[in-house]
Amino acid sequence: MMRIDQSGWITKFSAVVRYELLCNIRKKKFYGMLIVAFALTTLALAGSHIQSAITGDPVELNPDFVIDSNVGLGGFGFFLFAIVTVMNSISGEFESGTIVPLLAKPVSRTTVFLGKLFAAFLTLLVTYSFLMIYMTIGGFLIYGPQNNLHLVPLSLLGALFSTLIWISIVLLFGTLFRSSLIAALGALGIWLGTNIIGSIIGILAGQGWILTYIPGSGNSGSVGGNPLVGTPVSTGTDNIGPNLINYILHPSWNVTYYKIDLIQSSQGMPVWEALNTELLSTVVLTSIAVALIYFIVFVTISLFVFRRAQITE
Repeated sequence: MMRIDQSGWITKFSAVVRYELLCNIRKKKFYGMLIVAFALTTLALAGSHIQSAITGDPVELNPDFVIDSNVGLGGFGFFLFAIVTVMNSISGEFESGTIVPLLAKPVSRTTVFLGKLFAAFLTLLVTYSFLMIYMTIGGFLIYGPQNNLHLVPLSLLGALFSTLIWISIVLLFGTLFRSSLIAALGALGIWLGTNIIGSIIGILAGQGWILTYIPGSGNSGSVGGNPLVGTPVSTGTDNIGPNLINYILHPSWNVTYYKIDLIQSSQGMPVWEALNTELLSTVVLTSIAVALIYFIVFVTISLFVFRRAQITE
């Protein structure tokens, strides 16, 4: 259990952060995250070689591989890292009974909560920085010299934004129900709903705009033609990094959204019906605003519940 020798808030806050980081290390969370990150990123790097081994086609050079990789993870990876990082950060203290001696220290509940949240942020920052370096070196070795590497830090920034939303959701479930299992399953239900069911609704019913305002992959659009021939763009919070990079490189891009015309498509090839068009800058600003609003709201509710939670011996 952590020790606090001074009364300053920064000292107390730092003690909570150290306590949480040490807990994660003792539970092998940090090393587990690095192993999973390495495996997922290696799979992303080797994807073309695996395809080449199956089809026999040669691996082509790709100078934009690194900036298009989204730190080698993507939406499901961000969700998994949120689960691993904080699923028992609050609820685990209640389940194991360590919440009693923890709150017996001269540290406010607000400091405990914010310290744990900051520790999660530091864990993600270290892990994603490792991924960014690994993807950059691997992309150069496998796909040749890479373009616009100065924009790679935007992928790191976007990945942190994307994961922090899922962290706030996991924390909310864990704080409300004091159960790590419910924290994981509740967040999983939201992820499945927004990414699988939502995608079907967007493509078939043309109501994908709703997905722009909820966490996840968002609405699917494209630049330069329908989804089969254009450059794909997703509006969701899971794609903040790639959208930021695309906006820096192509500030005049317009994103067009489509749905499948089921009647005409039933007669042969898919027929795409254009719905509406918006600037890429609007997509970027909207996704960042949605991310910040959800994060602030969910964290605030979690803190409110944690501060008023009844603690029993």
